[in-house]
Amino acid sequence: MHLAHLRLRNFRNYARLDSEFTPGFHLFSGNNAQGKTNLLEAIYLLSTLRSFRGVGSAQMVRHGQKGYFVGAAITSQGSHDIKMYWSSRERNLTLDNQRVRKATDYLGVLRTVVFCTEDLQLIKGPGRSRRRFLDLLLSQTKPGYLALLLRYAHALRSRNALLKRPGFDPIALESFTRELIGAGQELTRFRHELIPIFSPLVSSAYRRIAVDTEDFRLEYQPSIKGDFRVELAQSQAREQAYRMTVIGPHRDEVKLLLNDRSLAQFGSEGQKRTLAIALKLAQAEYVADVQGAPPVLLIDDVMGELDAQRRKGFLPLLNRAHETSGQVFMTSTDEKWVEEVGREVHRWEVKAGTVRDCR
Repeated sequence: MHLAHLRLRNFRNYARLDSEFTPGFHLFSGNNAQGKTNLLEAIYLLSTLRSFRGVGSAQMVRHGQKGYFVGAAITSQGSHDIKMYWSSRERNLTLDNQRVRKATDYLGVLRTVVFCTEDLQLIKGPGRSRRRFLDLLLSQTKPGYLALLLRYAHALRSRNALLKRPGFDPIALESFTRELIGAGQELTRFRHELIPIFSPLVSSAYRRIAVDTEDFRLEYQPSIKGDFRVELAQSQAREQAYRMTVIGPHRDEVKLLLNDRSLAQFGSEGQKRTLAIALKLAQAEYVADVQGAPPVLLIDDVMGELDAQRRKGFLPLLNRAHETSGQVFMTSTDEKWVEEVGREVHRWEVKAGTVRDCR
């Protein structure tokens, strides 16, 4: 799987871009604020329909313009053409010239894993950051998980809307409760099954890039301890007080433990940064194992911030991408570390919203 062509119109600081990409390693270099990260953001948007910067679509429109267009040609077992347009009045996504009406019909066409400074939110941020990480990983690797997640989200929104109404219809509430329980139990099962498989991958990645050798593990803490229906019934008083569903998979937590202590509370900044990278390395490895091919890697100026020891932790992942004709996009303001990749790198110069091929 690789991105063969990228088209941008009025996206961030790009008025117009048309670029062809081969499999292999691509380095976008240039000074700060020239548009390097914007390229990775556009690729990630094509993959997940959201920005890894945690912003809405309006913030990705070029200043003074009404909307943006992002298009791509994707090559995997076949080829796919993607066209995406967004404005405050119109949203349009097509795949192979057919309008996409459900995310489940689209996601998976391009699989990516991004490494960026925002990854620290996986450690420092609220529980929803870690839940979203698990949900993305499961959506990339488990058929049907995304549809299940959307079912649960719809039932949750509908149930919460009813709870906010004075004198709501108990029959309608029961209908959404049944849907919430059915989807929620399955979500919890998938997450439970993932953790013992995924946690050792994170631990191994952490040991590869850490200066020390502490013991790391993930611990899944679902908000439902027993029977979902019983616990929902027991929470009725709290639901009426808060006018919302107070338990369920949307309240689950994932604890990140180093030597059985919370890394968020007791870890150093270096340990937190190392674990954030280890989580993404494990994600890329797990997706590659399940899908039989590596995802497209998006590495946003992370390598230059790491010492040589930690950069070595990327080498197994980069080697696998090379051996399987995968694709890696990297950004950097400093190219001193690039020779450590140990293979040919296709260089691109990014300046003021333009991209120049440096071959």
